Amino acid sequence: YPAFEGQWIRMGPIERYDPTKPPARGQQPPLTPEYQAIFEANLADVAKGGFGDDPVYSCIPEGMPRAMNLILPMEFVIKRNITYIHMEYLNMLRRIYTDGREFPQEEAPSWMGYSIGKWIDESGSGHFDVLEVETRNLKNPRTYDASGVPMHKDSQTTVKERFYLDKSNPDILYDQVTTIDHALTRPWTV
Repeated sequence: YPAFEGQWIRMGPIERYDPTKPPARGQQPPLTPEYQAIFEANLADVAKGGFGDDPVYSCIPEGMPRAMNLILPMEFVIKRNITYIHMEYLNMLRRIYTDGREFPQEEAPSWMGYSIGKWIDESGSGHFDVLEVETRNLKNPRTYDASGVPMHKDSQTTVKERFYLDKSNPDILYDQVTTIDHALTRPWTV
């Protein structure tokens, strides 16, 4: 397995879904007109001193994929059939099953969802270097970040991730996140 085990901290600004872009409208979320209107209402409420529809202000956990924005460090624990990601913020725990199972038919939704992963030897070196993960069965309400970029209320979100180390600096771990959600006009990758 790659050297994912241990503690990781976020690089870049906190509470932005895409850390390479400015906050709020600068995130340029590919929202449908209906959900763009919800987002604009959230921004207007925040401008007046409110909190918009951000569920975190109601003490609701961030949920996926926002939890991976990392306010505090996270730690990977890799086992043969499961990988755990422990996030220090709110003591959240993700379980990524890597034993080849299918998604369950009857499972109660949760903030972190149900994650199934697959280790890949992308470089052909004989060692795993990528963890691909798909997460479904997410509980609502959720937003992408503190600016209130909304997720669809139907809870049909699918989050796909690719975890890998920087080839020139193994102290940098990337989490490429693609979100598929009915509030979006297309999948959104950051």
